[in-house]
Amino acid sequence: MSDTATAWRGGWLNRLVAKPGFQSWASRFLLTRGQARRDGAALFDIVQGFVQSQVLMALVELDVFRRLRSGPQTAAILGKACDVPAARMEVLLQAGAALSLLKRKGERYAMARKGAALLGVPGLEAMIRHHRAFYDDLRDPVALLRGPETTHLSQFWPYVFGVQGTVAPDVARTYSDLMAQSQLLVAEDTLRTVSLAGISNLLDVGGGTGAFLEAAGQANAAMQMMLFDLPPVVPDAQARFESAGMAHRVAITPGSFLEDPLPGGADAISLVRVLYDHSDETVRALLAKVYNALPEGGRLIISEPMGGGKRPEKAGDVYFAFYTMAMQTGRARSAAEIGALCEEAGFRGIQSKSPSRAYVTRVLTAVK
Repeated sequence: MSDTATAWRGGWLNRLVAKPGFQSWASRFLLTRGQARRDGAALFDIVQGFVQSQVLMALVELDVFRRLRSGPQTAAILGKACDVPAARMEVLLQAGAALSLLKRKGERYAMARKGAALLGVPGLEAMIRHHRAFYDDLRDPVALLRGPETTHLSQFWPYVFGVQGTVAPDVARTYSDLMAQSQLLVAEDTLRTVSLAGISNLLDVGGGTGAFLEAAGQANAAMQMMLFDLPPVVPDAQARFESAGMAHRVAITPGSFLEDPLPGGADAISLVRVLYDHSDETVRALLAKVYNALPEGGRLIISEPMGGGKRPEKAGDVYFAFYTMAMQTGRARSAAEIGALCEEAGFRGIQSKSPSRAYVTRVLTAVK
């Protein structure tokens, strides 16, 4: 069938499906009612998505999951502990059970497997708590799409705009702590995808307090490492490596990749959740610096959430696309887009395997 015929058929069918009368008929007709009801349920799930996320926020803010670790409790007991009327706590707990985060046992509520998993994901609770700023920006999504002068999320994370000497230590620590907690999952998926065998010295650019390098150092005990990031994160990074017994293996260079040259001596450079925080212009400049800092045959490892490109997917093209828009500094690029930027910088042998958990990260590798 030609593209014209396919487009005509698709347009005709969509116009038909969009008619209220057709939807009413389709929900009753034997051959179409199953699909019509599934479509309706899926649409309602999108409509109520914001309420679901706010239910999760309330459960986390009130520490309900942690309060239930010791065993099932009633709405009255939890309400008293959380300073919430029992009847309203009942509403929250019922909602949690409907979302399979909790489960009801008679008059008491217990933590379900999904709720327990939330506690077991490093940094997830912290990420949920910080979403207040993101939700404020999404309150008017059309205004966000039109490009406001400033956003709540960009004010919450001024760190990504920072250069040497301009980021307050407490701001840097807040950002770095949150990133370090969630970085554990990213490191896990990255190191499942990429072998560090043969790398003698790995430079992690924008590596914060060193969570990824610590995991990488454990994966390759013979490898030397370098960390490059803003001066305010250096003390916490030093403390991390000393605690891990890796201080002798890691050289820390304070600086900003926006202004300063990258340190030399590495045969591999990692950019973990760095590019999507920045504009194409900044990414081009950074990749050029990375290329110049590597020896011939040196390896580049990029790990971050990515869009799906020609095959849109939820994590990159919904959550991270709008998150980076609210950050006002970067965007969630597809692996193909990042690969093109790497080629432009001179890299070759670009590869990106399908991610095991796209909502955590996707990895792209290249060679100089």
